[in-house]
Amino acid sequence: MTGGLWRLDSSDGELLLRTGVAGRAARMGHRLTIDMTRWHAKVQWDGADPVAVELEIETDSFEVLRGQGGVKGLSGPEKALVRSNALKSLGASRFPRIRFATDAVEETGEGYRLAGSLEIRGKSREHVIDLRTEDFGDSWRMSAESAVHQSDYGVKPFSLLMGSVQVADDVTVSFTAVRAKGD
Repeated sequence: MTGGLWRLDSSDGELLLRTGVAGRAARMGHRLTIDMTRWHAKVQWDGADPVAVELEIETDSFEVLRGQGGVKGLSGPEKALVRSNALKSLGASRFPRIRFATDAVEETGEGYRLAGSLEIRGKSREHVIDLRTEDFGDSWRMSAESAVHQSDYGVKPFSLLMGSVQVADDVTVSFTAVRAKGD
């Protein structure tokens, strides 16, 4: 992996969120898979070593792909309602961007450990992401999975039926992208 500056966006890969369900009536709720459709990342290189990574996501850029579980399937209007509720919880109109920026990049056996700050709803906290890399000859594949506690950032997980069904506080963020060598 060499080069001065890499730019990646949703045309290079995907950024997915997976939610869980909590509460006394959790069986009634859906475990959601959400696609963040507008994001971009920059990777700064010093020779063959990545030295800085920045990721910015447009808060309102998500699409509910599917809901697993629940009493019945998730319909189109229900997906729209999920999106609307999530935008309110995230304060998307006031906080239009979610950001991650590294303070340190460390090589590991499987890729790189990215240590930095994650900012959601205007609140920044330290966050570490283990990024796996795979060499496919003519391209690199990068992937990561990381848990985010919504309440750490002032996000109140959505609930209904007086809290009997609620989105779990932990959200899993997964990232996968492919970058051609020589780009």
